[in-house]
Amino acid sequence: MKQFIVIGCGRFGSSVAKTLYKMGNDVLAIDGHEETVQSISDEVTHAVQADATDEHALRSLGIRNFDVAVITIGSDIQASIMATLIVKELGVKFVVAKAQNELHAKVLYKIGADRVVFPERDMGIRVAHNLVSSNILDYIELAPDYSIMEITALDDWLDKSLIEADIRSKYGVNIMAIKHGNEINVSPTALDVIHRGDVLVVIGHNNDLKKLER
Repeated sequence: MKQFIVIGCGRFGSSVAKTLYKMGNDVLAIDGHEETVQSISDEVTHAVQADATDEHALRSLGIRNFDVAVITIGSDIQASIMATLIVKELGVKFVVAKAQNELHAKVLYKIGADRVVFPERDMGIRVAHNLVSSNILDYIELAPDYSIMEITALDDWLDKSLIEADIRSKYGVNIMAIKHGNEINVSPTALDVIHRGDVLVVIGHNNDLKKLER
């Protein structure tokens, strides 16, 4: 079980906090509004009203003991930057911060954020891929040029082993996992056979992944 601190409990932040808690983690949710704290208090380990830009307030909550801090402050870019800087200086090992735009992201990285996310943009990318291609189940952008994609097995691959389907040399992508019903194989070998209805988790360059969209 990991310990997470989520700062900013708007729509995105509260969703992250609740999901982490449901997954069995210890979650401290912090927000500046009392009503927001009250609404989430039953769905996380602890919920506290505090000013995320107040170093003394955050220090008193013992956040240096947390494994991960997720800064999801919305429209107030200055508060987002301050909170990121403070939690990093207080010793949180891994800091994830939500950014409004590329410039905001650059600043967050410069002051120590380990990962920056763009929820609205990323969701837009995922929805677009899902709408365009019926075989694409999910799409996550890792970097400007590389992504992970969940794809239903193509007809050409059915009842063939990975080595027979020759996916790597034909498409230039790597198979990370194969889902078969409720089972998931996270270390498939060249001899594993692809069946109808299987879902493959693939990683590769965006140009190569496009070849899989049908």
